[in-house]
Amino acid sequence: MTFPQIGTLYGIGVGPGDSELISVKGLKCLQQCPIVSYPAGLNGNPGIAEQIITPWLSSQYRLPLIFPYVQEPEQLHEAWQRAAKTVWKFLCNGQDIAFACEGDIGMYSTFNYLADTLTNLQPKALIRRIPGISSPMAAAAALNLPLTYQRDRLAILPTLQRLENLTEALTWADVVVLLKVSSVYPKVWQILKQHNLLQSSSIVIRASTDEQEIYPNLEQYPDLELPYFSLLIITKKAGTKTNLD
Repeated sequence: MTFPQIGTLYGIGVGPGDSELISVKGLKCLQQCPIVSYPAGLNGNPGIAEQIITPWLSSQYRLPLIFPYVQEPEQLHEAWQRAAKTVWKFLCNGQDIAFACEGDIGMYSTFNYLADTLTNLQPKALIRRIPGISSPMAAAAALNLPLTYQRDRLAILPTLQRLENLTEALTWADVVVLLKVSSVYPKVWQILKQHNLLQSSSIVIRASTDEQEIYPNLEQYPDLELPYFSLLIITKKAGTKTNLD
């Protein structure tokens, strides 16, 4: 009896939002795989990864996977288990799957949880990763600035659970990027004010998309109402005296 060769699960970073920022390698993989998967959007609406790749798709079978936007470990574990079992049904029949994920596949990516869970359930699973452009790089480009120079030390912090993490990072990093800053922005603004860093801080909303917004020099913006996908870049300019020095 002949068994089908196991298909490969490709994780593809499809960039921050602009459909033209996907890599050539990622695009080829996306178009060659018979099945294309991505995180399902909320309330029946397409998610960001789906919106990015839609212009490049033709007749591929689409496989949205549900990953809840919660912090409860049990709910997340159950969702990852369901998703892994779903993709394995196709992979074990020899079908390749391209999983599209916003930004870069290696930076706080949903794909990593799917891949880890699948590997634990099916050690023979074949997984390949194709990197993409991450939101900090896209935000720096939107500001028309380099993210770092030469020996600059860079800190990238996800959603802040403790504001002390930001204060600590500012003691050693030359550039600090805060992802998903919306929920703590008023408190972060006060910290930046205390350390004389408002003028060298900028907000970028939905970098690289048609809905992109930029707020440079945050001195005049203490009360911004920010959406979920908002990013803050803090630069400790050379020669600028701060209260951390």
